[in-house]
Amino acid sequence: MSIETLWYTRCPVPTAFSLAVQRGLLDEEFLSDGIAVRSLHSSDDPAVRRSHFTHTQPGSFRHGGHIPPLWARSQGRDVRLIGLSWNEEFQAVLALPESEIRSVADLRGKRLGLPRRLNDPIDFWRASGVRGFRSALETAGLNERDVEFVDVPVERSYVDDARAGTSHAGSLWGSTTMRALQRAEIFALIDGRVDAIFAPGSVGVETAAFLGATVVVDLDREPVRLCRLNNATLLALTVDGDVLTRRPDIVARVLARVIEAAAWARTSPDAARRIVANEVGSPEDVLPIAYRPDFLDHLEPDLSDENLAALAHQQKLLLEHGFLHTRVDLERYVDRAPLAEARRLLAERAGHATLTTAATA
Repeated sequence: MSIETLWYTRCPVPTAFSLAVQRGLLDEEFLSDGIAVRSLHSSDDPAVRRSHFTHTQPGSFRHGGHIPPLWARSQGRDVRLIGLSWNEEFQAVLALPESEIRSVADLRGKRLGLPRRLNDPIDFWRASGVRGFRSALETAGLNERDVEFVDVPVERSYVDDARAGTSHAGSLWGSTTMRALQRAEIFALIDGRVDAIFAPGSVGVETAAFLGATVVVDLDREPVRLCRLNNATLLALTVDGDVLTRRPDIVARVLARVIEAAAWARTSPDAARRIVANEVGSPEDVLPIAYRPDFLDHLEPDLSDENLAALAHQQKLLLEHGFLHTRVDLERYVDRAPLAEARRLLAERAGHATLTTAATA
């Protein structure tokens, strides 16, 4: 199968894929093959850009939140999971100081704002809110029946909010669009339509600072790992199934470069943090609040039993709340071969480099 272009996209979260992109590793890998490597950001076609969520663009890779690719798979798209990474991040329930909400127990009987995207096929942000609120309530022995969920309608679609651009390596979301991500929920909190909102990640840190909000709970501080599970903690690296079937060698080479980027981050933390700050659209000094100090040590994708169990756990919630209408067969969704081949390829390259160095010494 001849391939002229590989497409990719990534979410504005810390990923080894984004490091590989920004360091030019993917361009370097496929230069001699004559294969162009392009971000969805470089297309003016809304359908191509929307593939960040729908996974309809042929020959594409994605590294980011796990909900959209799982939804796409449930819709019949041939998308394959080839890696998972775990990203510990700030996940807060926020309330205004004057609300006198100081703890999760104080949420009983309160109105919790949940965005409802009116023009998107998969509302991953609402799903994130449901998961975040449920986890928060459970820390105080509460459940969804103890609160009132209030819909906050959002007319604009995610692609409408994506920034325009033609950069072959650009991200669909920059700092200005990220700061507008929770605009509707913030307004609902300020004007009193809701009593609390869920705000994760670097954007959540900046939202809390802007509002002078009370952090009712930060789930990142909870000891139980599944309590911290959400769309942007369990990050999925996926690929178009047709490429994987026809050119598994290309998929393994991409994955090898991603693993290489993760290793580089551990040895070059200052440079890696600068790239991550640019990718998530926040000042670099926000990173220590938004993510754990050792977050760069956990970027390498794997298919560990622990991460796969978390994915299965999340699928139950998504089915329960109607975000998925069809259960995904996770055994068929996951393909372990590319990761194994990528690691073999890296070992082979390392051995070759050692022999070359010895020969020239």
